[in-house]
Order: sequence, then structure tokens, then C-alpha cells
Amino acid sequence: MSALRWGHGASGLRRALWPAGRPGPMAEEGAFSAVWGSRRSSSARPCEQDRWKDWGHAELLEVLEARVRQLQAEGVSEVTVKRAGMARRLPASGGFQPPGKARTGPKGPAADLGDLWAQKLNKEKSAMQKRKLRLEGKLQLQAEDLGCEHELRVVPRLLDAQLAGCLQHWKHGTPQSLQEGQLAQLLQEAPRRPSPEAKPAREARGADMRLEIQQQKLLAFLECCLLTGHLPLAHHVLVTQHSRARQRRRLTLAMYNTVMLGWARKGSFKELVYVFFMVKDAGLTPDLLSYAAALQCLGRLDQNTSTIQRCLDQMARDGLQPQELFSGVPLSPEEQAMVLRAMRKAQPTFSPPPLPPRPPPQVNTSPLLREIYAKGGPVSYPKSHLPLRELQSLFRQQLRVEMATTVAVESVEQARVLTEEVLRARNTLQQLRAEWVEALCLGLRNLKASEGRAARAGRPTVFPFLCVLPEKELAELLLQTLQVLPPQGESLLSLAQQLGVRVFSRHAVRRQRLSSRVRALQERYHQYVRLLASDTPVEVPRLPRQYWEALGPPEAPHEQPWPLSVLVQLGKKLAEMLVEAVRMPGSVAAPQGPCTLIPVLYHVYSFRSFRQIGILKPHPAFIELLATAAEHTLTFEAAEVPMLCPPLPWTSPHTGAFLLSPTKLMRSLEGTVQHQRLLDSCPPADLHGALDALTQLGNCAWRVNGRVLDLVLELFAAKGCPRLGVPAPASEAPRPPEGRLPPGASPAQKAEVRRELARCLKVAREMHSLRSDALYRLSLAQHLRHRVFWLPHNMDFRGRTYPCPPHFHHLGSDLARALLEFAQGRPLGARGLDWLKVHLVNLTGLKKRESLRARLAFADEVMEDILDSADQPMTGRKWWMDVDEPWQALACCMEIARAVRSPDPAAYVSHFPVHQDGSCNGLQHYAALGRDSVGAASVNLLPSDVPQDVYSGVAAQVEAFRKQDARRGVRVAQVLEGFISRKVVKQTVMTVVYGVTRYGGRLQIERRLRELSDFPQEFVWEASHYLVRQVFNSLQEMFSGTRAIQHWLTESARLIAHTGSAVEWVTPLGIPIIQPYHQDAKVLIAGGMQSLTFSQSGDTSQKPNTLKQKNGFPPNFIHSLDSSHMMLTALHCYRKGLTFVSVHDCFWTHAADVEVMNQVCREQFVSLHSQPILHNLSRFLVKRYCSSPRLRSPKHSKNLWMGKLQDTLKSVPKTGALDLEQVKRSTYFFS
Repeated sequence: MSALRWGHGASGLRRALWPAGRPGPMAEEGAFSAVWGSRRSSSARPCEQDRWKDWGHAELLEVLEARVRQLQAEGVSEVTVKRAGMARRLPASGGFQPPGKARTGPKGPAADLGDLWAQKLNKEKSAMQKRKLRLEGKLQLQAEDLGCEHELRVVPRLLDAQLAGCLQHWKHGTPQSLQEGQLAQLLQEAPRRPSPEAKPAREARGADMRLEIQQQKLLAFLECCLLTGHLPLAHHVLVTQHSRARQRRRLTLAMYNTVMLGWARKGSFKELVYVFFMVKDAGLTPDLLSYAAALQCLGRLDQNTSTIQRCLDQMARDGLQPQELFSGVPLSPEEQAMVLRAMRKAQPTFSPPPLPPRPPPQVNTSPLLREIYAKGGPVSYPKSHLPLRELQSLFRQQLRVEMATTVAVESVEQARVLTEEVLRARNTLQQLRAEWVEALCLGLRNLKASEGRAARAGRPTVFPFLCVLPEKELAELLLQTLQVLPPQGESLLSLAQQLGVRVFSRHAVRRQRLSSRVRALQERYHQYVRLLASDTPVEVPRLPRQYWEALGPPEAPHEQPWPLSVLVQLGKKLAEMLVEAVRMPGSVAAPQGPCTLIPVLYHVYSFRSFRQIGILKPHPAFIELLATAAEHTLTFEAAEVPMLCPPLPWTSPHTGAFLLSPTKLMRSLEGTVQHQRLLDSCPPADLHGALDALTQLGNCAWRVNGRVLDLVLELFAAKGCPRLGVPAPASEAPRPPEGRLPPGASPAQKAEVRRELARCLKVAREMHSLRSDALYRLSLAQHLRHRVFWLPHNMDFRGRTYPCPPHFHHLGSDLARALLEFAQGRPLGARGLDWLKVHLVNLTGLKKRESLRARLAFADEVMEDILDSADQPMTGRKWWMDVDEPWQALACCMEIARAVRSPDPAAYVSHFPVHQDGSCNGLQHYAALGRDSVGAASVNLLPSDVPQDVYSGVAAQVEAFRKQDARRGVRVAQVLEGFISRKVVKQTVMTVVYGVTRYGGRLQIERRLRELSDFPQEFVWEASHYLVRQVFNSLQEMFSGTRAIQHWLTESARLIAHTGSAVEWVTPLGIPIIQPYHQDAKVLIAGGMQSLTFSQSGDTSQKPNTLKQKNGFPPNFIHSLDSSHMMLTALHCYRKGLTFVSVHDCFWTHAADVEVMNQVCREQFVSLHSQPILHNLSRFLVKRYCSSPRLRSPKHSKNLWMGKLQDTLKSVPKTGALDLEQVKRSTYFFS
């Protein structure tokens, strides 16, 4: 293109680029060029300098034209340069002479220029040779991905456009030179020269990941086609994919079986046989399910016995026995009957094998759970306070809720006065929604037609997934999504994923609703609640899981979730259709404006951090219309609301919690399958401890604390109270700067305005989020005010437990916890009132270093303030507002007031949960693991008269180090005099156990120092560096065993990750754990209004993220221990008849049962740490990562690395001499 800068060379370059065999430029073009050239040169005088330029231009043009020919051939290593004749200027006429014969070998300076250009050309030839070699290497790497029988198609990004065009020319002609022929031969032979060894491991992992995603997507497409009655489409897509060799490698036997089962159910033998031959053609061996489909189809038809016999003969040749069809294949009873009918046509005497006797229930043999599953011993499992009939009625109510899939809840936002404006806005919304439903239904029909046409071309699309719900239901789902979009919008990726998940959830519920499962579930549940009801005695005490399993065979697992790529693609299509279909009159935005329709949603781009993301943002006029209408109904998904009956007991990784809504036992990101696979491969009995603990936590009945709710609603309606944790509405957010900057504003002023605007927008987003969260919580609390409800639980990958409903539960803030109390009360008994008082003082945070006796005395001293807070919370002395946990303290004040004013406090029935918190629980586990006596004393593992405070102890140790350094003249140590406190070091000490680095710790301390108004700010950076070093030194001195264990865990994880594996272990309760930290695999969903790229980083086919694996192992391992301790405590409390729930390391029970729970808690901690936890971990890791014969081979390239790994894993840190039995006598271990 540089030649076009020169007017003299333009026509020559044009001629060089003109395709051979086609007429040249028209005469008019040439005349115009001549006129343009004369005008350019009319003012130029011919001189020696011009002639030098002409010669230089001529040489340049020759090289450029040669380069054009080189680009056309690309593979040619030598190019013949011919001089292009150039028209000489005539001084008299100003015109051009026709080109003369090219001269060869010019003399003088022009020859020197030619030599320079020749040298440059030689360099380009050398570069061309290197490029050719690189191309050959690329083709070798791609050879494995290309089918040998297919023509190579060059992607333009691999080569430049000229080479791509040249390759297209070769498709129709023959090479013009030896070098072109060599390159053409190379390209033709590339598919026949696979070189797997040359492909890097990273590329192989990426290819495996992409292949797995494609397979998941295709299988989900085929299964969904069968569910929605589009079997011919599934067959067509399967045949099309099979006919293309490159796509055929994606096909698995499960895909062929899926289509064969579909034809078998229809009795279409011809189509089934066609698919069966495709299986053979693909080089796959039919399995039991393949032959079950064939025989089922034959059983539905009147085929002769010879066909059936041939099928059985082929089955025998494949090493399969007919008897296995009735035991190892998941068929319905009706399908099994058809298989049996076909078998008896060929073999009249054939009888299926008798059903094997039901195996005895497996028993968990873990020494930690021996007492739980022992048949003897005293057992007093708790019963519900509700009778059988009421529990059965509650089940029917919950079933109706889940079958409806959504719950309508009255909003607690203050209702507006029904003015004419409000009524007009509501009427407008109602009309618009009716129109939108019709528009969305039409859009869905058009989208289905478009996707159906694409599917008929032979590739999987979202067509069948659009058909799983009725159009009107899908349209209403989209309008519900529109209703809750925040004013600042939602990212298209997040919205697409939410929509996909919601469609699948409703589809799963609808499938069960249309099946016979609901009736069977109702019959079984009505029997199950006999175990829980207050008025039905049970002869043999059993755990809920054991009782449920005894009522019938295991339930079939819920439907497998769709792959993440399908969810996002489906949600993206729906979101795009929503943008296109939902419109409103322009008069809504501007009353005096035109009545043309304008979009309700806009697709815009915004920056989050340094990434540009697409956002769907509602029109401000629509947001204003919603605000004016002030509708008072919120819609929640059924699984987002607490249950109205006891949850289903967890009996397997697939079944438990909600009645119909699918729930994961181990929660994870969408698209992550490694946790589920690990749980499925685990022996069922190993999971009994976790399953029973989760069931016990979910069986706790709750109710709303009405008095606290009334006060919170009063503040919520009065624009909130941030001081008490009641968020203010977004209308109270700071306003962005108004007005325009003056024309002469400096860059600094503009930057300041931008920063202020960004700050205001950030605060507004945060306030809207907090307000919405509080609105959902309070609306649900008001909805459930007079109801008993339950919170089903599941766990994360570490074993930590969480309630499934996301908005209203006891794991939230101080306000969320204060709204809840136990539905079943217990009399306070002799010590219950004292524990209520101690609990209140704990909530104030005023007596953390005092003994229980001193705390009890303090509660009696402030009893007048306690009663005043209970009687006049908003108008009295407001003592409760100035404590650490104000709302929980207020709730406790009210409970104490009711108890002390009752005729007999010991007989007062209390519903209030009393908490017992661990003392820096992570360090407690580390100290017990390392048998570290000094550390154990600082975290209250040892008996003491007053509670020890590890944070104060670390602060004291840091102060001792500071004094030593100050005496030595260290300037920063002198500056820090008087500034080292518990508050400064607390966060860093708390998070060290969870893997915080020195860098992160320095940032934490820096924030605390900046909060000190009298600390010299110029020393903040230096002082934070100094303090974090001294904090780590103090912890090393106080917890020597802890630091050694942390280092061993970190180094072990680093070496394991370097072998290409994620870190796995098994908790003491038998839960298999794998860390979901992998290198991100980017998945692209192209097309539409925006291409979406999302990351999948939670699958074992991806390379592990070494940094996250090693940094995450120590805290995750400790979390798995504290969850094991909690589950053990929960199971043993349940065995003793206690009500028990937890917030990780904070245990809750009735005031009357605190002492029993404390005893169980300490006994189970000692029992847990009496196991050789670190040695068991070492043995598991060695067996898991160092036992492969391939890795032990002396010829293995990683032998030295594996040797180091094995040595590290076996080098378990040495432990101290701590006597764990002393924990049982420690008053403040949990307090």
C-alpha cells in the first residue's frame, strides 16, 4: 500500500494487481490518471534531483511489484525482479512517453539504490523461508484435528489475506513454481501427518475441554428433543453429525442410545436399526442400553423371531447376557415388560432373574460415628411440636407452592396513597404487560422457527430448550425478570445465566408434576412424618434418613442439569428477544412527545474495573413508571422461600431438601460437575454422617420474632437507619455534581468531577443492593409472620453448611438473626435465665475478658436498662443501640423481660436461641493439630479462670518486640509507641489462619492505622510493613506448630498442582473434597447483539491454578475440620433430643440446653482431634498422587519431581505434647 503514496507508481501497481486474463483499466481511467499526473507535475521543474527521485521511485516500484507477485505466491522463495518501464516527463508537453523496454543493469547511483533494494528483498526471502517453516509446524500441530478425508479449509486468521486467497486459487489450478508446489503438497499432506507428541499439554487440555463442552451440549440437545416430542429432529442432527468425520468424533454411545430409546418407545424399528448401524460405523460397541432399546422396540412390534434371535446372537458376541437387561439398565416397568415380551418370542421359556433381595442397609464404620449408628444405647431423638394431621396439611401446602413454581409476597414498602397519578400508572403497566405477553409469545414463535431452521441444517441449537415450557409461562418468566432489573442495569452474561437456570428449574418441576412421582411422594411423605409428629409414637427410634429409606426403594435422581453453555446460550436468546419485543409508547417518557414505540430495555456498554461489559439497562421512564405505580407484590421462585413443611431427608447426593425443586447436595458454580462426580463415586455409607447432619439442621422449625419485625419495619418505612443496619432507600444517595464545567476547566478539575461521579454511582448501586436485600428479607418475614417454617440445608465443597433459601435465614447480619427464633419452645429450667443474661452480655461485647460470673453480675447491674430497652426500645434510654449486636441484644432484652416477669422463670417456655462461639476457631484447630501448648492456652483450649484473648496476646507480644526495637533506635518503632492495640492486629491474626499473605496483612493494618486520627499519616506505609512482620513473628513464637502445618499444607498443594492435578482429600467424616481452582477455559457464545465470553474454571479436565491451589489448601482444610466438628456436635445433640443449629463455628440451642450442648461440643472436638488427622491426610495424598506405576517408573520424566512430592507428603510436621483431654474442662473453649 505504500506504493500508492507515489503518484508515478499508482498505475503500475494497479496493473500488477489486475488479475491475469481480464481487460485492463478502461481508457477513461487512463486519461484521468494522465490528467491527474500532469496537474501534479505541472509546477515541477525538471532537474537532476527530480531524475534521482524518478530513478528511486522506479526502483521502489520494481520491488513493490515483485512483492505483489511474491504475496500472490507466498510460498515462492525466489522472485524474478524485472524493471518496470516508466514514462519519462517531457518538459515541453508536460505529458508522458509510453513505457520503453526495461533496461538491465543501470549504472551510477541508481544501481546502488537497486543493490539496497535487492538486499532488502533477500532479507524478505529469508523471512519467507522462516515463515514457511512456522507454517509447517502449525499444520503439524493442527493435523490431529483435521479429518484425513476432508479438504483443508484455511482459516484467514492463520495466514494473511493474500495467502488465503492464493490457497483458494490452488483449489482451482496448479502451482506455478516448484516452491508453490512444495507448499501445496505440504498443505495436502498435513492431515495425513498427525503428530500428537508435538501438541503441548496445555493445548491438549484445551481441546479436551472444548470437546467435552460440545459433547455435553449435543447430548442435552438430543435428550431435550426427546422430551419435547422432536425425535425426528434429534435423529436428523445425529445423522448429520455422524456423516461429517470431524463432527463424528464428538458423538458418544450415550447420544446414539438416546435416539434409539426414542425410536424404541415409538416402535419405529427401521429408524432404530439405522442408528444401530451408525453405532457400528462409528467404531463403538453397543452396550446393554443399546440392546435394551432394540429389544424394547421389537417387543412393541409383531416381528418374526429370527430378527429377535439375530439381535440376541449379536448381543452374545459382544459379551452381554440377556439377564443383565433386567438389572443393569435404567428402564421403566413398562419398558422392561416390552423387553421381556421380545425375549419370550425368541425364547418362550425365558424368565428374568428374580429381583435380588434388598441389601441390608450400609453402615458407616467411621470411629467418629460409631456411637451415632450403634443399635444400642440411650436414644431420645426430638419430635416436632406439631401433630400428624397438621404436618400432612403443611406438606400439601408446600407441594402446591412448588408446583406453582413461584410465590407472590406482599412488599413491605410503604404503600402510596392511591392518587389519580398512581392509579393511572398502574393501569398503564397493566395494559403494557398484556401487550408484552402477546409480543413475547409472538417473538418466541419466531425465535423457535429461526432456531428450528438452524437445527434442520444439522447442528444443535436452543430450539428444543425453548419448547420445554408453554409460551405464556415463558413470557411471564421474562416479564418477572424485567420487573426486578435494577435501575443501573444487569450484565447480559449474568442475566443470560439467570434466565437459563430459571427455565431449567421450572422445566424440572414441570416434568415431575406431569409424572407419577408426585402421588408416590405424597404417600411416602405422609408415612414419613409419623416419625416427626408429636402425636405418633415410634417403636424403634431411627434417624430420618433411615426411616425414609425403609419406606421404599431409592428414588430416581432428578433430571441432570443442562450444561452451562446451553444455559447461557438459551438465556442470551431470550434476553435478546426481550429487548426486541418489549416496547412502550414514547409518551410514557415524554407526555408531549410522539406516540412512537420505544424500547423498554437498552443494550449499552460499561466498564467494570478495566473490562468492558454489555449491560441491559431499563429505560429511566420505565423505572419511574414502576416507582409511581408502587406495586406491592414481589415474586419469588419457590426454592427461594423457606419451606412450609419439614424438608425431605437427604438420602443421596441427588435427593433431599425441597419436594420438587432440584437441589444440589454440594453447592457449586453452574457448569461444575467435578463435585457431583466425586460424590457419586463415593461409597454411600461414607456420606451418611454428612447427610444426616444436613437433615438434622433442616428439621429445625422456625418462627418470626414479631416484636422485632415491627420495629424494623417502622425504621424501614422512615427511610432506614444505617447505624442500626436498616438500609436507606436509593433516594437518599448522594447526588452527582450538577452543572457543566467551565470551558477552561483543567484536566485535574475534569478528573475530580469524574471521580466524584463514579463515587456517587458506586454508592447509589450499593444502597440499592442493600435496600433490595432488606426489602426481600423483611417482606418474607412479614409473609411468614404467623407461620412455622423450615430451612433446608446443603453444603459447599469444604463441607460447610448453608440454608438453601437465599434471602431469609439465620446466617445473615445481626438484623437477620434477630428476626428468627425457634418455633418449638423449651422451659428455661434452673439455669436457663442465667444463660440468657450471659448471652446478652456476650452480644454487647462489653465484657469479653471477664468470667461468666462477672458477666452474669454485670447483667444484673444493668437490669434496669435491659427492662427499659424491652419496654421502650425507641423512646427510652436506648441502651441496646450502643452495643456490638444491637438487634439481637434487643430481642434478648425482650426475652429476659418476659422471663423475669413470669410467675415462675424456670417454667417460662423460651423460644430464644442462645449462642456459643468458638474462640478464633481456626487457630483452635491448628493448635489441636500441632498439639501446641502455648497456642492452645491463648485460644482457650486449656482451662482458665478468665477467657484468654489471642488478639490481645498477639498485640502484647508485638508491643514487646516494638519496645526492644525502640531501645535500639528503630525510628518506626518509636513512632508506633502507644498505637499498638488489639484492634490494629485483630483482622490480620484472624485471617492468618485462612492463608492471608504478608501483603494482604499489611493492607489490613494500613487501613486500621489510617483510622487513627492522631497517628502521623506519613509513617503509615512504613509502620504497616513493620507491624505485619512483627505480627507474623509473634504468631510464629506463639503458634510454632501452626506455622509448620500451614507450610506443609501449602508446599504439598504446590507440588500436587505442578503434577497437573487438583488437591483432593477426605474429611474425617468421609466427605470427599476437591478444590475447584483451575485455569479458566474461555467459552464463546457468538452472534446476536453481543458475543458473550465466560469462564469455566471448575472442572478436572482443566489445568489446576497452582497459586489458588496452594493458597487455598490450608484454609479449606481447616474449614473442612470445623465443619466436621459441627456435624459431629449436631448429630450427638440430635441423639440427646436437643434442638441445634449453627452458623459455622457459632452453635445455637435453647437456653435450657446450653450446658448439654457445651459438653457435647467439647467431647466431639477431643474425639475429632484424637484421630491421626495429619497422618491420615498424608497417607491419602501419597496413595492418590504417588501410587501410579507410570509415575514410579525410572524412565518417567517427572520421576525426580514425584520423588520430591512423595518426600514432602510423608514429612508430616512434628507435634507437641498438648493433652487434649483438658479441652473438656475448658469453660471458655466455646462461650
